[in-house]
Amino acid sequence: MTEEMDEITKPPRDADVTASEAVPREVVAASALEPVAPASDNVEPSVVTPIAVGPENVSPPVVAQVTAASVAFAPVVAAPVVTTPELAPPSRRKQSAVDLISMWLGNLVVSLLTAAFVVIFLYQPVKVEGTSMLPGLEDQERIFVNRFVYRLEPISRGDVIVFRYPKDTSKSYIKRVIGVAGDRIHIVDGLVYVNGEALSEDYVPQQYADWRSVPELTVPQGAFFMMGDHRNMSSDSRDFGPVEQKFVVGKAVFGYWPFEKLGKVK
Repeated sequence: MTEEMDEITKPPRDADVTASEAVPREVVAASALEPVAPASDNVEPSVVTPIAVGPENVSPPVVAQVTAASVAFAPVVAAPVVTTPELAPPSRRKQSAVDLISMWLGNLVVSLLTAAFVVIFLYQPVKVEGTSMLPGLEDQERIFVNRFVYRLEPISRGDVIVFRYPKDTSKSYIKRVIGVAGDRIHIVDGLVYVNGEALSEDYVPQQYADWRSVPELTVPQGAFFMMGDHRNMSSDSRDFGPVEQKFVVGKAVFGYWPFEKLGKVK
């Protein structure tokens, strides 16, 4: 019996056996994908092919057939992806710089035009010359005058305004409004009465008061009675009478120089 098995399983030594004759192609391909497993009795003959290549006491290798399903469900490991930032071409960077400069210049032009509009139509910088408004406004002090405000609101008592001198419109004065149209003004020994009541003037220190008297008068319609805070050094409505509104330039609102005087005009 042993001899018969040897004759069946052992090929002749001089037999020219090729891989295609000894093992089917699908089995050889499968052996490259999966490890060789030992033979088992419950494996179907179509799946394994015993090959006698050594002594009788060596178990023949078994090659398991790999199906398409097993290959399809094999885990796939994705290779790491390394990305590098893309640099903008020089032409694009140059265009970005040009756009930035253009935007900056555009904003500058808009700002200058806005400032010019504000200065020309709304606020006008002026320089105070003289001491008639001490101690509130000093000689050579710079202030802004709002030229538009009296289009929105009426002139009120206590406002500090700039107006053209009625007797010489080439000159401009700055004074405080004491009376408006219809007010009765009477000054006795420097004490001002408006409509029969003494006017409280904390903006006139004692050393700046004077003792002049003015007969009672009624301020005409469309006119205002003006006086300087430095009463004994001021030429005002006590000398040239009430000022018509057509001579009013605007309201003094803000001092900007010297810096220690920076702030709202009171």
